[in-house]
Amino acid sequence: MIRSTFAGFTTAQLGMAASQRALDVAGQNIANINTIGYTKQRLDVASLNLQKGDMYNSKSNIKVGFGAEMTAISQLRDPFLDAQYRSQISRLGTSDAHAAGFERLTPIFDEAVMDGVREAFISLTSSLSTLSTQVGNQENDALVRSKMQTILNLFHDNAVRLQDVRDDIQTGFDTTDLGDLNQILENIAELNINIKNSQILGNPALELKDQRNNLLDELGSYLPISVKYKDKNIGPGQTVEILDVYFTDTNGEKHTLISDGRFSEFDADISGIPVTLSLMDADGNTVDVTDTIGSGTLKGTLDLLNKSGDFDGTDFKGIGYYEKALNSLVDTFANQFNELNKVKNPDGTAGPDNPLFVTTDGKTGPNEFTALNIKIADDWANGTYGITASNNYVVIDKDKGTTANENILNMVKLLESKTVEFSVPVQNSDGTTRNVKFYTGNFHDCFANMEATLGIDYKATNTMLQNQISVLNETSNNRDAVSGVQLDEEGMDLLHYNQSYSAAARFMTTLDEALDKLINGTGVVGR
Repeated sequence: MIRSTFAGFTTAQLGMAASQRALDVAGQNIANINTIGYTKQRLDVASLNLQKGDMYNSKSNIKVGFGAEMTAISQLRDPFLDAQYRSQISRLGTSDAHAAGFERLTPIFDEAVMDGVREAFISLTSSLSTLSTQVGNQENDALVRSKMQTILNLFHDNAVRLQDVRDDIQTGFDTTDLGDLNQILENIAELNINIKNSQILGNPALELKDQRNNLLDELGSYLPISVKYKDKNIGPGQTVEILDVYFTDTNGEKHTLISDGRFSEFDADISGIPVTLSLMDADGNTVDVTDTIGSGTLKGTLDLLNKSGDFDGTDFKGIGYYEKALNSLVDTFANQFNELNKVKNPDGTAGPDNPLFVTTDGKTGPNEFTALNIKIADDWANGTYGITASNNYVVIDKDKGTTANENILNMVKLLESKTVEFSVPVQNSDGTTRNVKFYTGNFHDCFANMEATLGIDYKATNTMLQNQISVLNETSNNRDAVSGVQLDEEGMDLLHYNQSYSAAARFMTTLDEALDKLINGTGVVGR
């Protein structure tokens, strides 16, 4: 069977058209080589064959196609690398939030280049030693009181700065983090609708998909997500792409964040401790996800705000750890010095308490003192009583006085003692309370231990952060190798498609010459 006379021209024309469009795609890729988030595009081509089978087909009845058919322009993406990248950026988000929080806490406890709590304790020890040699000297007693006040001022300043860090992180979490997160969810849902509408009209909406992928990467830094693509039939032979986004919590429960054009929202309650985070889906159902986010910026920030390490049985020492440790130091210091300053009556019974410290809020009982509520007792401040030099009743000669000073020396020994135990009360599940000891030593070293603990955690977090950045960069490079535009590769494509265009044009020229021979050079013998 003789092939259609002009069929070859169709083949050549389709080949030229495909090569021309491929050149256009390569040019689009090169033009966007510096566009952030751009995904390399590719022309999809299929062999075209419109001939049907022949009932009386034979070996000599060889059928040849009619050229190349351009089926679509698609993006080069690897779903596995996308999922891997978003999983790793979620873990990176946790470490980044931890490191940022530790960086905020470091100036509070780092006294390497300034005189602070540790230096104040050393100065207090010196003043008490001087007072012990000059018992009853009001001037030295006032000096000791001023040293005590310096320590209290430092405690108060540290507590205020800790509270400021907590308030700043809480406010940023509620307004900035959740605000941005909810906006990302809304934008992705809106892009889903726009992409679907574009595809209905025959536009693949590749640029809109790039915007959506960028937002999905950003969303993955907040919490662990999974993405599912599916095709939806909208008519005979026509489908559109539908994207759903899910968050799976640590209990294994899957929550839908985005379904086509519908999206969920996050909301936080920062009015107390702990801060709580809830997820409200598109149907209005609300679930508490505070403790079930496995990774991401949200988890890292909630760890800082809610967790206290050994003091609440968690795996992370957040702001609460340092607040409780500082309050324990203050409470132990105040109670032990108040105990030493008590007076005995001549008959050996307990006399006036003569407390050196009281609370500003009137709180009494166990763990009454905090870094915020401690103050110098008014009666000590106005001179009603002073440092108790001796707890043994001594008749004082009004002319000669007394040199009894063992109680002041006991205070000096207390400051230098390496056996003071510092603990934090922790409530058990049955409502009872137990004390969790976190340090044994003197007051000076207890504060230094907080600094060392923070330094170790900060360094460990930074090390983990750098490792995760390296892994993320490697994954990003692998993804760019697939999805990114490589100038050398595009240059080779330009040469390749230009040659294929020239070859198709040459094919058409050859067909023209053959047809000319057929029409003008056949059947003229004997004329």
